[in-house]
Amino acid sequence: MRLSVIKASFFLLFLLLAAGSYAAWRVLYRPNVRTLAEGPAFLYIRTGTGFTAVLDSLQKYQLLREPAEFAWVARQQNYPAQVRAGRYRLDPNLGNLDLVRRLAAGHQDTVQFDLKPFHYLDRLPRQVSRQLETDSFKLELLLGDNAGLLSRYQLDTCTVRTLFIPGRYQLLWNTSAAAFLDSVAATHRRFWTAERRARADSIKLTPVQVSVLASIVQRETAQLTDKPLIAAVYLNRLRRGQPLQADPTLLWPLHGLGTRKRVLNVDKKVDSPYNTYRHKGLPPGPITTPLPSSLNAVLRPAHNQNLFFCARPDGSGFSDFAETYAQHKINARRYQHQLDSLGVKR
Repeated sequence: MRLSVIKASFFLLFLLLAAGSYAAWRVLYRPNVRTLAEGPAFLYIRTGTGFTAVLDSLQKYQLLREPAEFAWVARQQNYPAQVRAGRYRLDPNLGNLDLVRRLAAGHQDTVQFDLKPFHYLDRLPRQVSRQLETDSFKLELLLGDNAGLLSRYQLDTCTVRTLFIPGRYQLLWNTSAAAFLDSVAATHRRFWTAERRARADSIKLTPVQVSVLASIVQRETAQLTDKPLIAAVYLNRLRRGQPLQADPTLLWPLHGLGTRKRVLNVDKKVDSPYNTYRHKGLPPGPITTPLPSSLNAVLRPAHNQNLFFCARPDGSGFSDFAETYAQHKINARRYQHQLDSLGVKR
């Protein structure tokens, strides 16, 4: 009788231990992240927020099956004292313990940040803040700090726009304003290889000047095959000491880039160092952020004696080129007639 009681007691203890082990496994390791039909779930933790805000986000967006279990494990692991900002990927197989450890260690997912060409520097902070947590006001201050830009990047408030090469960047969501500029600068350094610098030397331009000229080429055409041809026209003019007479440089100080389709004679009188009808040489800074294709077009221009070009009247985006002003006038007249027929005034 006594032996049977002992066996029963051991069996009951075994069941209790087994049940306890399963309960512990369930709370610590059982997958607790909801599977979303649209793809993986992401948790965004803003800089300066605490544990309560993390719980609120998890519950508001229904990212967990059992939020209370996560909260219990998080407190046991002292996570409330280790909250780190960032964008975290919540894989469906994550249990509470692994999720807490990921968050506490700051193992966040990177963001594919698409830097698009921009004409005016004040547009950049807004573009960045739409994709990253980066403080747009701090970024604006850094971009306006002439002494700081000269010290860190050897650029000023005009030429700093040459630092930005449009494309895709892998960044942390909570990248600071200073770290964002450093990442852009790192991409800039990788682009300007020894070979590209040698090519810039061969056409007697610095990397900054290449970027300035490339920005004009880019505003003149989106056609890849025309970019080296247009670059050649401007380089030929520079060699001859002729003014560039680039229409997009007239529109830049008028904030007309992207909104104006036609340059008028009155625009040629604008009082600005960017007016390449009045001032010889390159303007003091780029008029847009040039794509790699535009930079490479300047570094590898076509070889010809063309000094003029004009958009074709067929609306194809291509240009007609000429060596003489007489031929250019014929091309330009055709294009102006087309604009007139379409009723384009400006």
